[in-house]
Amino acid sequence: MADLAFPLATKLIEKLGSITSEQICLAWGVKADLKRLQRTMSTIKDVLLDAEQKQEHNQQIRSWLRQLKDVFLDAEDLLDEFECEALRREVVETFHGTTRKVRRFFSRSNPTGFRFRVGNEIKEIRERLDELKSNKAIFDSLTNIDHHGGGGDHHERPFVPASKVIGREYEKEKIVNLLMQQGDDDQSGNCNNKVSVIPIVGIGGLGKTTLAKWVYDDKRVVGHFELRMWATVPVDFELTRLTRLILGSALDTEISDKLTLDQLQGRLREALKDKKFLLVLDDVWNHDALKWSQLRDLVTEGAESGSKILVTTRSTAVAKIMGTIPANINLEFLSDNDSLSLFVECAFKEGHDKQYPSLFKMGEDIVRKCGGVPLAVKTLGSQLYSKTDEREWKLVRDSEIWELKQEDDGHILPALRLSYTRLPPHLRQCLAYCSYLRKDMKFKYNSFSLIGYWRAHGILDQSRDHGNMELEDIGELYFKDLWARSFFQNVIDFDIYYKFDMHDLIQDLVQSVAQGECFTVKSANTKEISENVRHLKFLEAGQNVLTTLQKLNKVRTITANETKIDESFMCTCLSRFKYLRVLQLPASSLQVLPSSIGSLKHLRYLDLRYNEAITKLPNAICGLQSLQTLNLVACVNLEELPRDISKLICLTSFWLTTKQTSFAENGVGCLKSLRFLCIYGCSNLTSLPRETSYLASLRTLYIAQCKQLDLGNVNYQGTPLRLQKLFIRNVPLMVALPEWFEGAANTLQFLCINKCENLEALPEWFASFTSLTKLVLYSCQKLSSLPEGMGSLTSLRELVIHDCSDLERRCQRDIGEDWPKISHVPHVSCHSVSHPGIGSAVARYCPLWAPLSALTVLFLGAHEQLPSGSPILGLL
Repeated sequence: MADLAFPLATKLIEKLGSITSEQICLAWGVKADLKRLQRTMSTIKDVLLDAEQKQEHNQQIRSWLRQLKDVFLDAEDLLDEFECEALRREVVETFHGTTRKVRRFFSRSNPTGFRFRVGNEIKEIRERLDELKSNKAIFDSLTNIDHHGGGGDHHERPFVPASKVIGREYEKEKIVNLLMQQGDDDQSGNCNNKVSVIPIVGIGGLGKTTLAKWVYDDKRVVGHFELRMWATVPVDFELTRLTRLILGSALDTEISDKLTLDQLQGRLREALKDKKFLLVLDDVWNHDALKWSQLRDLVTEGAESGSKILVTTRSTAVAKIMGTIPANINLEFLSDNDSLSLFVECAFKEGHDKQYPSLFKMGEDIVRKCGGVPLAVKTLGSQLYSKTDEREWKLVRDSEIWELKQEDDGHILPALRLSYTRLPPHLRQCLAYCSYLRKDMKFKYNSFSLIGYWRAHGILDQSRDHGNMELEDIGELYFKDLWARSFFQNVIDFDIYYKFDMHDLIQDLVQSVAQGECFTVKSANTKEISENVRHLKFLEAGQNVLTTLQKLNKVRTITANETKIDESFMCTCLSRFKYLRVLQLPASSLQVLPSSIGSLKHLRYLDLRYNEAITKLPNAICGLQSLQTLNLVACVNLEELPRDISKLICLTSFWLTTKQTSFAENGVGCLKSLRFLCIYGCSNLTSLPRETSYLASLRTLYIAQCKQLDLGNVNYQGTPLRLQKLFIRNVPLMVALPEWFEGAANTLQFLCINKCENLEALPEWFASFTSLTKLVLYSCQKLSSLPEGMGSLTSLRELVIHDCSDLERRCQRDIGEDWPKISHVPHVSCHSVSHPGIGSAVARYCPLWAPLSALTVLFLGAHEQLPSGSPILGLL
């Protein structure tokens, strides 16, 4: 992650500025030291963008950036000390008052002692930065620039032989037909109807540009348009520069950069006047609709009817802004047969594949690994061209893709690498931190855990132009942005989060970016661990692993999914890694969580789900004042929650399973920062927390498998609620929706009631839920009608009624008694379930519970205990 030094420096400088203004910092007497550190970082930051651009071809700069990034990370650990101490002080003053206990609590943080320790650390960091800054050979060669990325200023296009384009014949013909259409095929309603815009969309490496060039040079296209132009679009979509590129292509000459925008526009209008033209805008990244509108108006003014613009982009958001046809040209991965044909053409001399059957067989394995990405196939095939030594082929077949070109730091896929480097810095950070996702997961990843992971590592930028948005909402914006840019695929909306996949090549790219900071620990490779590693994934945790861990002290992430670990392993980790932010131990063999976990004052994400052997948690866990996410779901033998859990003042997401019959006073109900609460499988629980503090910030409430729970056994009347999503499943004591939920009438957007067998009716006040956009009623057999006033739910866009026989009958389209109540809803689905194996129907109409139809029976049938891979609980 060496190329992430710039965003990290930006964050640290902002943090230094805010910390030095805090009273606690002044009391500790380190303001002057921090100011000097801020100035040093600002000087270095000025040249970082240039360094990140030049590192691709300069090993010295790349090494310099790695060292710099390591110092920045150490500085971040130091600065987080201030935040942690401030939180500890807040907890002590809140729960104990400003008494003698406070002074004792901060005795080891007195002004003299703290300044001496922290002051020395600040001095050490400044000295390391000064040493890197004094490297004249590097620092003086870098310039202060305020841009990043870019495209070429040229419009030359290498000829693409048709024989080299394999597997895109269908897409080519589709595009050619669209280009040849004479009529008005514009669908946008906001574009000059003389000019249609056709987007080609797909991830880097799928051949968008190659396909566009193939179409561009097709004889039919050449004869159809009077003028053809090609422009590789600058990443910033700067109008003057782009206009110069288009004009240069139109006139087939270089255009002076001294011409003003008005002069360029005048000449371009003259060049396009009364001509039917084809303009290819290759590699569009910018999402600014205003800039596109300005360019569109320029090229369409005076254009002949039937002119076309062909756009290639990795982003569906760009396609949505620019496109005018009903559906984009979405490039899929090549089939195995087409991939193999392309590989053979690149790797063998003509006809030689038949002479080397063993190489051909290995080629099939290599092609499968490429996952249908033409760029990967061509790159690997070209590396093996004319080589007949089987050992070289085996090396390629058995190696990770990003390791194949060691001299170029693993960047075997230039297009994918380019996709990464051209991302805004905050998105590059988020994508790089996806390196913790395991490639061997049986089920999809989910956005909820990913966003929590991003937040735990402090990479969600609240200082950007996001108004008053919460960090979780900012994280969702970032997730959707990466999704739109094709870094995530097969995304499914489950209403409370998204499930998604990452293509293997994208994962390989991410792993290459994180190389040196992220490491997967196996017994055989423990000697390879760098002392500067920050993120560890454990597949084994034997004695030799523990020995190796003794030399590490900078680790921020530990992930050990379904791994055999013991108390010795935990004690080693807890004693060595004081800067740990994320600790993920799902379905491990852990029986006892050591009390020393309370020393991890930086810990923000703790995942203990499916640890069935744990019966209790140490109260020391409540000393984790920085903790934001705590996942205890499916800890089926957990007898009770720690008594001081209300001291987790930063906890925003809480997943829990407990054998308790009730929540203790001054416990969960006092968690004032809670935004997400999941209460699952609490078979003895009889009521929700009696305190109302936790409702102040709560946005999502998920309750499932709680057979003794009486949701009405609380007095929340008059409590202002800000709930946006409510999910209730298998709560048989619920006969009616509790009145206290009426407090969320102005905020609730999603409501799902599933398998509540005794629910008889929805209340009349249900019509007050004016913000509700989606309502799902599933397997509630006693629910026979909808309340009056449903017509008031003007925001309701989707209604799903499933396995509620009487209600389904009354809601039949046009003929049911309740149909007039819901006829205004755009999407209404009413379907019966004849038997629990109707997986495909559930997957279609109730995707929240059935992303995998094979699990539908388990999830919706009579089984009460879900398997570890269940879609709702399978959170990373």
